Amino acid sequence: MKIYEKYLLPRLTHRICSLSPATKQRQKIVPFASGRVLEIGIGSGLNLPFYDRDKVKHIWGLDPSQEMLAQANGSISHLPFSVEIISASAEAIPLDQNTVDSIVVTYTLCSIPDIMAALQDMRRVLKPGGKLYFSEHGTAPDEKIRRWQNRLNPVWSKLSGGCQLNRNIPVILRESEFTFEQLDAMYIPGWKFASYNYWGVAK
Repeated sequence: MKIYEKYLLPRLTHRICSLSPATKQRQKIVPFASGRVLEIGIGSGLNLPFYDRDKVKHIWGLDPSQEMLAQANGSISHLPFSVEIISASAEAIPLDQNTVDSIVVTYTLCSIPDIMAALQDMRRVLKPGGKLYFSEHGTAPDEKIRRWQNRLNPVWSKLSGGCQLNRNIPVILRESEFTFEQLDAMYIPGWKFASYNYWGVAK
């Protein structure tokens, strides 16, 4: 399993997250981030091409996976804004309170072990009036699909680096005291049990 997690899983994750449906979701939210941006789960850097060079001053790219960050490092050399890669978990963000203007998180909330602690720390580093831009998959509205999500989740999470199929993203964000400025949801192309997406803006 260690060989799989170190060598195969990062490449597999990059390939799946590079597919067109997920890329289109990134394009819906990433360009709205501005100022000093914290990207949670920067991974291999798939969001980097979609930031607006006229809005962004600096990006902190946080991820606990050294293997994924190695891929991201190759994507930052020609960007028109500065990017600082941080090897750390979202539950303990190594930034000061009220430091960040925007937080971007795409296809990452599903795999953070202590999601409530992570969101609490995001609120800590976010400036008053700062915004969270997100696109995530999660629990589906159809009972039949939810049953499949619950059945598959134990095996799926082991094979996918801890990804949870059935997290209720809107409920989790509300319980973490975020309020929505925008919230949209729909199935995107792909396996239905893993393709119900939520995206929007919260503060």
